[in-house]
Amino acid sequence: MALPSLEIGFSDSVAGARLRAKHGYEDALRRLSVRFRSAIRHSPVAFDVELDDLLTNLAALASWPSLADVVWDPQLAALVTDSTLDAQAVAARLEPGKQEPDLVGAEEVFEHLGSGWTAGLTSFQVRDIAKLLTLRHGANFSVPGAGKTRVGLAIFHALRRSENFERLLIVGPKSCFESWQYENAECLTEPLEMEVYEKEINSSTQAVIVNYERLAGATYHMSEWLSARPSMIVLDEAHRMKLGANGVYGAACLALGPRARRRLILTGTPAPNGVKDLENLFSFVWPGSGRQKVVQAVGGGGLAAASRALRPLFTRTTKKELGLPPVTTTLRPLPLPALHREIYDALIGRFSARAMGFEGDFQALGKIIVYMLMAATSPALLSVGTTRHEPLSYQVPPLSVPEGTALFDLMRDLPRYEMSPKYQETLAIVAANAAQGRKTLVWSTFIRSLNTLQSVLREFKPAMVHGGTEDREAEIDRFRNDPGCMVLLSNPATLGEGINLHRDCHDAVYVDRDFAAGRFLQSLDRIHRLGLSPDTETRVTVLASAGTIDEVVDQRLADKLLFMGGILDDPTVRELADLEEEPAIGGGLDHRDLQALMGHLSAHTA
Repeated sequence: MALPSLEIGFSDSVAGARLRAKHGYEDALRRLSVRFRSAIRHSPVAFDVELDDLLTNLAALASWPSLADVVWDPQLAALVTDSTLDAQAVAARLEPGKQEPDLVGAEEVFEHLGSGWTAGLTSFQVRDIAKLLTLRHGANFSVPGAGKTRVGLAIFHALRRSENFERLLIVGPKSCFESWQYENAECLTEPLEMEVYEKEINSSTQAVIVNYERLAGATYHMSEWLSARPSMIVLDEAHRMKLGANGVYGAACLALGPRARRRLILTGTPAPNGVKDLENLFSFVWPGSGRQKVVQAVGGGGLAAASRALRPLFTRTTKKELGLPPVTTTLRPLPLPALHREIYDALIGRFSARAMGFEGDFQALGKIIVYMLMAATSPALLSVGTTRHEPLSYQVPPLSVPEGTALFDLMRDLPRYEMSPKYQETLAIVAANAAQGRKTLVWSTFIRSLNTLQSVLREFKPAMVHGGTEDREAEIDRFRNDPGCMVLLSNPATLGEGINLHRDCHDAVYVDRDFAAGRFLQSLDRIHRLGLSPDTETRVTVLASAGTIDEVVDQRLADKLLFMGGILDDPTVRELADLEEEPAIGGGLDHRDLQALMGHLSAHTA
């Protein structure tokens, strides 16, 4: 049997393909390789190329001199066929002036789900399921708390019945694991064999949950598991991969996506930093030519234009549609004690001199902001710095202050560091809530601040969850079920996504906040989400030290929430911008954040 002139299969990399020619076709292979931007030559007769590059430039293969004897790996050939169909589907959906196809009715949705589905569905969940079933792949950008997990599980269950899908991979933060396991048991007569990924996957397992942090080291194993059976992959809290191929999480997701026959992303905050986030998310949903169609539809416009153009490819339930009882959100300005104020002002003077002229150094300015947020909360935090359990962008060492400076003298003269007004106010709020039998969720960015609050609030037996907590499930269970535990302490970076606390807690206190509007929205929805009774009173209190960076953060978050509410057509989000009275720190500051910060520094040193 004659050898094929060209073999096309998967490379050693999960995200790559290998093209190998037989001898005599070296020149043809060299000419072909230059048509692919990612081509890496291994020998005169073989080169590797990224999968997305191959799928985007399939037309280049038409130049091969002997097309009749090109042989494809069967799985890769199926992937190419799917990519072609994807491009056609996206083009049809995004055609200007074309109406969306009629959705299946509610009765048909339940017919798709069959008797094996036992859970109730709201009208908007039925609507979202109906639309997503008409798409080859899709996105659910519904507000946090709208039941996206249940919708995702329903899509897979329907595909099991109609198209014999056998495997479901769920990628998400650890905090989402509980929700998927709960919905699996709650919704299905025969729950899926579901496991959290460790090192191996049992052959009988139907659903695997893995967190983003572990995904990069598991891509080869996961790709084999996905490819072996008809599979679906879901990215929960998909904004975690918003950096696309430029981020560790995004690169791993993009490598695995094409191995699944269906792809679905879930996030209530799809574009915290602008239109590029949307493009990166959709590059996972529609790889290859489909991604090109998405980029063309956006056409270099702004986020609002992108949201309108891409509307046929995603579903969105707004906060208003949930029919939740209103949330009362208030801002409590707190004056700093005299010595605390002197320390803060001295710190501002020190950092102003360092920052001026280095406005473009986002990493350095990010560290300055961490110190300023600390100083606005408690000077004690400056002397100890952060811990290894904070996100990398927040980690700073203890503040080094030269001996003999005014700041050194002030910090030395603050005996044991006077009680922070924020801690005093938190204690008062928790005590008042506990007297009414109401539990309180307390948020603070810094783990050492949480440790201090744990001591301050000890009579209320606080539970605490942060990046260093060994058994977060046990702590959350204690908060929910121990009548003596009246407060849960956490930081939004750890518990701001995935977990549901609305059945047990209706009060939240923010000791401090940062510039990340998406993270603030996510954390708010831990206690204000679908399932609340109509008479529930939900109260959120934001503490802000007067005349400090807290006021800058408040104004910038208000601006971002107004913008996000506008592009997502969600008036409730816009309302959160008007409190009474995203970029992550170090890497995610935008230019307006920077302008506001520099204005704050200038005002205090004029």
